[in-house]
Amino acid sequence: MAAKAAVRGTRPGAYHATGPGGLGAADFARWYRRRALEQWERLDLRALERLARLIEGAQAGGGFIWVCGDGGSAATAAHVGCDFGKTAAKPGAKPLKCVSLADNAAFLTAVGNDLSFERIFSRQLENVAAKGDVVLLISGSGNSPNLLAAAKLARRRGAKVAGLLGFDGGRLKALCDEHLLVPCDQYGIVEDLHMSVAHILTFYLKQTR
Repeated sequence: MAAKAAVRGTRPGAYHATGPGGLGAADFARWYRRRALEQWERLDLRALERLARLIEGAQAGGGFIWVCGDGGSAATAAHVGCDFGKTAAKPGAKPLKCVSLADNAAFLTAVGNDLSFERIFSRQLENVAAKGDVVLLISGSGNSPNLLAAAKLARRRGAKVAGLLGFDGGRLKALCDEHLLVPCDQYGIVEDLHMSVAHILTFYLKQTR
């Protein structure tokens, strides 16, 4: 059997596989399901465990989890902020302090308008990031300039950098202390798996604390 071709990298908003074309809705759903199941079978559980340990370490030390993402990944970041902060809570246990930096529209647009879109996350992190924190970056391409800037700022501050990535991981992969890669070129599937990983971590944290 021929080896599968390596997943190539992409730029934000650029190439991605949409489907084989010419399929009805049911057949397209079957194609999508096969591709999604492939990624579930390949899910790097060791990487997931390392992410969990990183988050637990921040929690134990009183650090914050700062979550960033663009577009669909911004929606995932907002969901993570809610789930880690509320759903993962356990009575009598130390809360997990988690904030999505994709949620403050006033701050985001002020920085985007007055400085640059590239700094919408790093400028926020300038105010808050500290040693013991974790900056969780969610990205399909791994090449978004604003996330790269956030990773670099976090590292300068002594915070740990974690990534939920897709495609080949892009440039962001090398800037992460820990990352989980979904090696797929279909954005929907990448984002589906990122959200599922976030849910796994949420309910893992809830049942272990």
